[in-house]
Amino acid sequence: MSGIRQPRPRTLPQAVEMHVSQKILSGLPPGPVTWHPLQAREARWARLGQVPVIAWLTGLSGAGKSTLAAAADRTLVTAGRHSAVLDGDNLRHGLNADLAFSPEDRAENVRRTAEVARLMAEAGSVVIVSLISPYRTDRALARRIAGDIPFLEVFVDTPLGLCEARDPKGLYRLARAGRIPDFTGISAPYEAPERPDLTIATEGRSTGACARALSARLIRLSRAAAGEPRRR
Repeated sequence: MSGIRQPRPRTLPQAVEMHVSQKILSGLPPGPVTWHPLQAREARWARLGQVPVIAWLTGLSGAGKSTLAAAADRTLVTAGRHSAVLDGDNLRHGLNADLAFSPEDRAENVRRTAEVARLMAEAGSVVIVSLISPYRTDRALARRIAGDIPFLEVFVDTPLGLCEARDPKGLYRLARAGRIPDFTGISAPYEAPERPDLTIATEGRSTGACARALSARLIRLSRAAAGEPRRR
């Protein structure tokens, strides 16, 4: 199965990730369950006066993902959009609190977050996900989970040196001292997107300028009429 890592299942999250990935690719439901038809999503979108979009912000720790997501969300709400942010740190206080930072747990972190983003988007929201999500295969899975919901992979491009200089949580200092294992960019890899839908280079730019680039794209995409082609 191209693009999906299939190591031997050793943990529940790893096994779940493999199982769901296989079902997504095969088109089969994940077990003996039935999909219940609900209100047509397009009727809800028409009532809201917008169509949903999922923006998936990826980048190193300290790149500015959470800051940009929050700023863009405020702009969207001011513009009359129904939007929400799924922040990786916040999710690890609840939904993903049982996950660590191994490649397997990171994959499950992405899968759960993508499923929630899809549900929120089906309800009509513009969803901004702020998640390091360091592996390309995991981000590809998130895009597949989004299905026909417009999915924007946004690379928040901040050099490692600048992220370390910012180090708002002191994590890089601890990682360099060996006190945080599996730290992205130091003791664990980060695979930058090869063809992101949007790249926001933050070095030398204000938060406002970076956030405007994101919010402008999302306002345009969510304004498109349902069923019409959407420019990315």
